[in-house]
Amino acid sequence: MKKNSILKVLTLALLLAPSAKLALHAQETQPYQGVVGRTLAQSKEWWPEPVKAPAGAPNVVWILLDDVGFGAAGTFGGLINTPTFDALAANGLRYTNFHTTAICAPTRSALLTGRNSASVHVSGFSHTVLSAGFPGWDGRMPATAGTIAEILRDNGYNTFAVGKYGVTPDEEATDAGPFDHWPTGKGFDHFLGFLGSQTDQYKPDLVEDQAHVRPDGRHLSDQITDKAIFYIDRQKKAAPDKPFFLYYAPGATHAPHQVDKYWSDQYKGKFDKGWDVYRDEVFERQKKLGVIPADAKLPDRNPDIKAWDQLSADEKRLYARFMEIYAGYLTYTDFEVGRLINHLKEINQLDNTLVFVMIGDNGASKEGTLNGDVDRSFCSKNLTEQELISYNLNKIGEIGTPSATQGNYPLGWAQAANTPFKFWKQDANSEGGTRNPLIIFWPKGIKDKGGIRTQYSHVIDILPTTLDLVGIKAPEQIRGIQQQPIEGTSLAYSIDDAKAPSHHTLQYYYIYGARSIYHDGWKAELAYPNSFITGNAQSKQPFDENAWELYNLNEDYTERIDLAKKYPEKLAELKNLFEEQAKAHHLYPYITWDDVYAARIHRTKDSKPFCDAVKDVTKTGEGQ
Repeated sequence: MKKNSILKVLTLALLLAPSAKLALHAQETQPYQGVVGRTLAQSKEWWPEPVKAPAGAPNVVWILLDDVGFGAAGTFGGLINTPTFDALAANGLRYTNFHTTAICAPTRSALLTGRNSASVHVSGFSHTVLSAGFPGWDGRMPATAGTIAEILRDNGYNTFAVGKYGVTPDEEATDAGPFDHWPTGKGFDHFLGFLGSQTDQYKPDLVEDQAHVRPDGRHLSDQITDKAIFYIDRQKKAAPDKPFFLYYAPGATHAPHQVDKYWSDQYKGKFDKGWDVYRDEVFERQKKLGVIPADAKLPDRNPDIKAWDQLSADEKRLYARFMEIYAGYLTYTDFEVGRLINHLKEINQLDNTLVFVMIGDNGASKEGTLNGDVDRSFCSKNLTEQELISYNLNKIGEIGTPSATQGNYPLGWAQAANTPFKFWKQDANSEGGTRNPLIIFWPKGIKDKGGIRTQYSHVIDILPTTLDLVGIKAPEQIRGIQQQPIEGTSLAYSIDDAKAPSHHTLQYYYIYGARSIYHDGWKAELAYPNSFITGNAQSKQPFDENAWELYNLNEDYTERIDLAKKYPEKLAELKNLFEEQAKAHHLYPYITWDDVYAARIHRTKDSKPFCDAVKDVTKTGEGQ
């Protein structure tokens, strides 16, 4: 080859190198269309077209909070100030019939993949003690269930995640990897956050991309918001017209409830009237806002929860302070989301950004027990109820601070935060465990600003809705791997039609024994008693597999009237439907909390009491 021909080829290669890098995935999927001859003169060059997002495709932001409950945020009638969420809802849509799975990891796996959690191996958790060696339970999301990040990245988006990930197996969560189940192995270009279910907000077990890093001492929500803004600004500087996807999932408001006193002190005295008054006030606010039907009835107080006026003065003072901390934590979280939203506005990106705000990945948490929790002292010190109350009172000044290593409110406040529904997180049988607020905000795409939507929906619907609205088809293959069908239903049909009938009409739920099945407004459910109420695995009632209940949610919004005896044929129909769904989605075998507490998950013969099991999944890291 002549010297000038070689120089020409090299120069051309250097000039086209950036395009070649952008087209890497296109090269993998587009068949070569050039001609390769024996010599350059006999050959014809060809370069694949770089992958680009659809013309005008919006940026996408998913915001997922943790352990909030339906009746906490002011946006949905709660008594906790959330001005950012208020503004997004006032200029977007509020979905009042949106559901999660009742606990964090299954919700997150379902959200990221658009498929039911058991279909993607996360019926429980990715933690060793809470997973099991079965297709629906091993805690490892398969490559056949590509995430929203993988799909959008392969369609011309940059992809970022910050905050809680929660679906990386414990065994793989070290700096040695493997990294296939880390965020960067599931389609995210960059990640800053933690891989587990919870972490200390001031000393987080912090990871950036593929390595643990040392936290800087600030609250984690502050750190992840700064990093999200940094990722966006860096990308927009390099490629102004390229859209981005951001998954923003703070640890808030999961335990430990930790927040600066500036925020919690704003609520001093605000909850002194107690949880019963809170429920009544929120219930009426929800009706006025139109987020629940005008004819809805408030259920009786949950079993085991004392009336507020029956508590001692010390209990009232202690429990009110727990709620002040929680409320401050939620308002602070809203502030941090506001920093992100305001920045998008400042850089002229907000009008072309599609935002989903999921206010909770399940109902409000039952894990604070009946008396509240500062540092899991009921486990470490084997305290009686009265001793625990005294212990917490002596530490009342530490609640919410970095030294309160668990920090969770008592169960009465969890019920209040779930107003108007019964029960709480983990209860896959109840709307209190599975119903959460959803806001969709999209200035360019939503005309009915401030509208309310009542269509039945589930967390698996967010991925297909996103793809539908940005104009991307779910791929049949990702990186050459055939994909499982998307199981969610797009909500795009409801954006412009408040009265459109629900497209999502069938949904199963299962969390460690608790289960339910929804079909066309009817719901059959079976509770599973567990010991988070008292922290004692021996205190719960025995499980009765025949104690199914039946509700008509079209007429009984808050599950007050059990129709199981009145309509046994309908109950039998729904129970059979649940079994069909369980089999179809690889939910078998049914693993319960009893199996977890005894560590009988077909892996070890060693018995583990309740507190040891809890420690395995709530341990926090100091960073490295």
